[in-house]
Amino acid sequence: MKYLAITLTAGLIFSQNEVCFEIESNPNPNGSAFSCFSKYVRVLDCIDIYAESSVSDEKVLHVAAIAAELLDNNEDGAVDDSDLFNELQSNEALMPVFSYDGSPCMNSFENNYNGEGVSAALWRNEIDPSQPGHWGDDATVEEVLHTINHVGHVSIYPSTFNLSPNSSILTEAMDIARGGQFLNVPNNYPDEAWYHYDDWTCDYECMAIEYLYWAIVSYLGILNDNQTCNGIDNEWELCTPELFESTDTIMYSILSDTDYKLPQSAPDGNYCPSAITTGDINSDFSINIQDVILGINIIIQALDYNLQADMNIDGIINVLDIVQIVNIILSPQQG
Repeated sequence: MKYLAITLTAGLIFSQNEVCFEIESNPNPNGSAFSCFSKYVRVLDCIDIYAESSVSDEKVLHVAAIAAELLDNNEDGAVDDSDLFNELQSNEALMPVFSYDGSPCMNSFENNYNGEGVSAALWRNEIDPSQPGHWGDDATVEEVLHTINHVGHVSIYPSTFNLSPNSSILTEAMDIARGGQFLNVPNNYPDEAWYHYDDWTCDYECMAIEYLYWAIVSYLGILNDNQTCNGIDNEWELCTPELFESTDTIMYSILSDTDYKLPQSAPDGNYCPSAITTGDINSDFSINIQDVILGINIIIQALDYNLQADMNIDGIINVLDIVQIVNIILSPQQG
């Protein structure tokens, strides 16, 4: 784990994958922590992707697509868990993407950022859109999951996902998976352990967030190939969904519990929901002030009629439609 130019139309970007997001200019070019970034994507109105200019558009869009798929696993254009949406949005969750470890931009960001929305980072050479989440090739799923879990789930469901010793079902399960409760990395893990991370710089809470990642990707089948199984067995042994289900029964019960609305399908790097939400006038998969502005422009006939702006489907776009859009913005998950 590693720690205002607004585009008003969404485009379909074709690279190797199909991703319905546009890269925009940095909305905070004068911010001390953000001035070194040049590329930006707002994902589902609750998590921001900031990237250096040297990171290719394809890789930036890949990060955005993976984040969207993990948050909107049924790909209907809305975050699956409204509580998670609110938590990420209120904490201003973001994923910084740097050219390389220790880049001047990375140093500047670390020295100046003082928010609560960052839990991980990505580097250019560990992003591979052709192999989403594949161990050793694409770290995007791992780092985005760290951010979503740490900034979101830990706060929303503390009795389940809190990271401190003896504080949650997660830490109870991890102590079993490690063969005991180890506040520091032991010289040797017990033979019965299936999670034996040995990075001495990773404290107990770090071990817990890493454990949650391993559990999720095992559950989703992302580790299920011989090369990956052989490559990770020094740290994690449950590389198939079947082995995970039969061995780590506590975590399996959490991940399969629909109350938590955790992803049930592995992301593939393609994100382009077919359903466009009424009120999303610019089709950017988010209803916000930009849609209000466009709706007003339609009313004053500066823009043509747009079906997405006709909230009550009466064939007329007027102030009643604008009021409904504003209400959705104020209560986003009710739209």
